[in-house]
Amino acid sequence: MDSRFRGNARLYERRMKELIRTNNPALLSFVEALLKEAGHSYFIADQNISIIEGSIGAFPRRVLVAEDEEASARQLLINADLDSELKTKK
Repeated sequence: MDSRFRGNARLYERRMKELIRTNNPALLSFVEALLKEAGHSYFIADQNISIIEGSIGAFPRRVLVAEDEEASARQLLINADLDSELKTKK
């Protein structure tokens, strides 16, 4: 199992929602730590694009969470004062 599928061995079968899209590696690391600590199922998408782009940060990474955990994951990030980083819900 890919180590990016955290918290649930069947995460790849679940619908995912995008929380954050960022080029900031510090923010990405912080969000990942928060989600992991809280036990949320998440996936960091587009990590391997850096091989193609040459690690210049042109392509943002996306933080995805399981659809049924989206509300609590959003609240977690709001409580951490990261509400300005959250992608607007559609």
